[in-house]
Amino acid sequence: MDTRVSGTGSCLDGVELGVGTWAWGDRHVWGYGSTYGADQVREAFDASIAGGLRFFDTAEVYGSGESERLLGRFRQASSQPVRIATKFMPLPWRWRTSDLLAALRRSLARLGVPRVDLYQIHAPLPPRAVTTWIDACIEAVREGLASEIGVSNCNERQMRAAHDRLARAGLRLASNQVEYSLLKRRAEWNGVGDACRELNVRLMAYSPLGMGLLSGAYGADAPPKGYRRLKYRKALPRLAPLLGLLETLGRAHGGKSRTEVALNWVICKGALPIPGAKNARQAAGNAGAVGWRLTPDEVAALDEASLEFSGGRAGRTIRSGV
Repeated sequence: MDTRVSGTGSCLDGVELGVGTWAWGDRHVWGYGSTYGADQVREAFDASIAGGLRFFDTAEVYGSGESERLLGRFRQASSQPVRIATKFMPLPWRWRTSDLLAALRRSLARLGVPRVDLYQIHAPLPPRAVTTWIDACIEAVREGLASEIGVSNCNERQMRAAHDRLARAGLRLASNQVEYSLLKRRAEWNGVGDACRELNVRLMAYSPLGMGLLSGAYGADAPPKGYRRLKYRKALPRLAPLLGLLETLGRAHGGKSRTEVALNWVICKGALPIPGAKNARQAAGNAGAVGWRLTPDEVAALDEASLEFSGGRAGRTIRSGV
């Protein structure tokens, strides 16, 4: 049984960019079934594979399991091996270790795999402490249902507690998945980035494009709909200078898009971005973020231009040596 104990290789080793699948099946935030559907996300999967991307992140709550079902079908039809991460949501009525194991088995059935590469606690929700679910995850690894364990949306204290509980069992905490982008840089100064660097935990960046805002597709005169419009209502009127800099830097690198530059910034900061893709065009655009690097001066310029979106607080890279 591969338990990937501390000191051995990780399923995240060598992964610069992943694929987030929140939008695959989600009707409420992303509008699945209206402006796009299964055919489009299948094309996004194929374009991601063609672009060299092999790591896919999903969750049991994305589309009430539809994201896992779609990813499972696409994986089975593909000739390329992929790495899969999914998540357990600790809903208030879930109390026992057996609840996590039962949820994981349902995820495995939807995905059509005997084991996932990375199983994550989706959020540190009350009433149970995150370490309660880490104990259940340890059991999942021992039963061969998951290779590695991660957390999501955990602060520094919660992440350290999860790391220490796993370490006592001879296992590693592989990742902490948090929101991180040019528009959301809290991880650089709230202790999470420093702890990731110290503990050798990979920071996975969800919404690394600010839910699409950094692509340039939206602005004050053309806001996104629904939840995204509400979430970024204050940022939209101030976005133009940052988008202009992304465009300028893209031209300096042979015509890279704003999307490619924004994702490359996340990579340069030491995090693993997992942007979503609802169609082949978006997936191919995401894949163009790898294979090159912004210069240190360009990274610093983007740091400065995005300070107002992080409360004016300057931070550091998430991981040294990147």
